[in-house]
Amino acid sequence: MQVECRFFGPFREAVGERSVEITTDAETYGDLLAELEDRYPGLSGRLIDDGSLVGEVAVTRNRKNIRHLEGPDTRLTDGDVVRLTPSVYGGCVNADPKR
Repeated sequence: MQVECRFFGPFREAVGERSVEITTDAETYGDLLAELEDRYPGLSGRLIDDGSLVGEVAVTRNRKNIRHLEGPDTRLTDGDVVRLTPSVYGGCVNADPKR
């Protein structure tokens, strides 16, 4: 099947592309993520670990977070658009130190 994978932030840097179309035999998102880690060494260990999503990484299927579906067991379908966004941590820096 054919899917489009779109990468954001450091994932884009690791892959070297904003978006790639791949042909895969993966049946689930977990399978696809493992395959992406194999294809792109810069993603190794950053997407899936022991069948679970790593940290707060956001993986969406046609704009719906797979955590709200069946997680890594979500079925992959031909033509899916997969978005991969790393965890973003940070906070607001208060411009007024008296606050």
